[in-house]
Amino acid sequence: MKDWTRRGFAVAAASMLWTGALAQSRKEQFDQIDRRIDSALAYMLNTIPDSQDLLARSAGMLMMPVVTKAGIGLGGAYGEGALRIKNETVDYYSSVQVNYGLQLGASQYSYALFFMNDQALSAFRKRTSWHFGAELGYVVVRDALSDGVDTATRLADVVALVFGEAGLHLGAALEGTIYSRLEQ
Repeated sequence: MKDWTRRGFAVAAASMLWTGALAQSRKEQFDQIDRRIDSALAYMLNTIPDSQDLLARSAGMLMMPVVTKAGIGLGGAYGEGALRIKNETVDYYSSVQVNYGLQLGASQYSYALFFMNDQALSAFRKRTSWHFGAELGYVVVRDALSDGVDTATRLADVVALVFGEAGLHLGAALEGTIYSRLEQ
């Protein structure tokens, strides 16, 4: 049996408190992501034509409720969201995009990736990181509020709906975005 010194006890207690604080802050982070997803999902379903049908037909949905993008020549975007299957959160993800080109400004937006079949969903979940645009066939529906979801989206493995854009940023794309699973 080990004799505890005051210093050893203090170090053990501090490390237990620090570990507990990290776990609590991670839980709070995931709770905030879930609240943002619920809000973005309600907005999407109430304002975008055919989004309810897409959600019902999809095998799963990755919702990124707040993505912040900024750039002057060199730019990037970052957001956190979650993968939901049958309206249950199964994993949390971050998205990162770095790009270079003719761009200027800053904006925030939301988007959802609908995995339209089990194969597409499985391919996404099997990897620790996934590069949008290189892994599967996809369709991006921008300005979804006015266009709705057309028949071209019905043939894709992944359908992306971009909505709720705010701010001014000239030049935008989802291609090149890397998704990484957040550890729980």
